[in-house]
Amino acid sequence: MINMDACWIIIIATLASINCALVGTYLVLRKIAMMGDAIAHSILPGIVLALLITGSKSTPILFIGASITGLLVTFLIAFLEKKIKIQADAAIGINFTFFFAIGIILISFFSRKIDLDPECSLYGELSTAPLDIYKTAGGINLGPRSFYTLLITLLLNVYFLIIGYKHLFVTTFDPQFAQSIGIDIKCWHYVLMIITALTTVAAFEVAGAILVVALLIIPAASMYLITKSLKYLLFFNMLFATLTSVGGYYISLMFNSSMAPTMVTLSGLLFFLIFIFNRLKNKQLI
Repeated sequence: MINMDACWIIIIATLASINCALVGTYLVLRKIAMMGDAIAHSILPGIVLALLITGSKSTPILFIGASITGLLVTFLIAFLEKKIKIQADAAIGINFTFFFAIGIILISFFSRKIDLDPECSLYGELSTAPLDIYKTAGGINLGPRSFYTLLITLLLNVYFLIIGYKHLFVTTFDPQFAQSIGIDIKCWHYVLMIITALTTVAAFEVAGAILVVALLIIPAASMYLITKSLKYLLFFNMLFATLTSVGGYYISLMFNSSMAPTMVTLSGLLFFLIFIFNRLKNKQLI
């Protein structure tokens, strides 16, 4: 029989994966998937500085710090690409490695002042998520903090995707047409970057700064091989994220491995299986 901690771990992992999969869909479709990589790495110094300044691990405070550095790296990438004429992939590589290195240095220098483990920052630690709980004044356990953080993030993401569905659809698939009818392409781009920053902060404890990139990219990249419909793609991405979260948890128990890396490994294996199946299907049609 599954225990309560295991239930919380599966729920938290699933919420984190679904959040990343929904946002990552647009990053992949806009061919800026590595922008998610840049933001996921660049938020680290923002989180560390927020902890140093306030001494609080409150999610809104961490989100503010992460959003500032996430938007800063977005602007810097655009500046290097458009003003200095550096290739997009090079601009992304320069910025995210620079900010990520600053974050690691800050953690090393101020390790005694902030409660932030470098290894967990890089790879996450899903197994400890149920230990950080909300309690009432009477001592009633309300569940892990990360559950509420990820649930609120999911509600915000769903609300954003519903409200902005048409604008995101047009700016993703036909930006020239969107501009011609008066839609501010840059505004929607930066709003998407803010949502990406919010999502990566929420998933930070679960997957860390490195593995969260896989949660952003692999579901959309995998399901895009199956369907080109945006609505179906969003739905299938959520199913893919749920499958890898639940499956990754049980496989990690079986092999006594770290949970988040196991989830990502399973995602990668499923991607290759879908790719092979898709190729074989196309050959049969030919």
